[in-house]
Amino acid sequence: MAETVAKSGVKKEKGYLYYLDKDGNVARSKMARGGEAGGGAEVISKTGVKREEGYLYFIDKNGDVARAKMARGRKS
Repeated sequence: MAETVAKSGVKKEKGYLYYLDKDGNVARSKMARGGEAGGGAEVISKTGVKREEGYLYFIDKNGDVARAKMARGRKS
């Protein structure tokens, strides 16, 4: 279903949320747990991915940037 858009090879650590920021780079933020505060985004890999409409972009299990077609208007 998903296709790899850019190879970044990011090694994921527990306690962090990994995502594609507005500039198309792989970033991470510390997740809030219990009384601890979260936040503090930092760029991990500069990939410069250009987003296309109708796709969901995410960091896959290999640490690469991937995308999948968004399902819109389904009837159950």
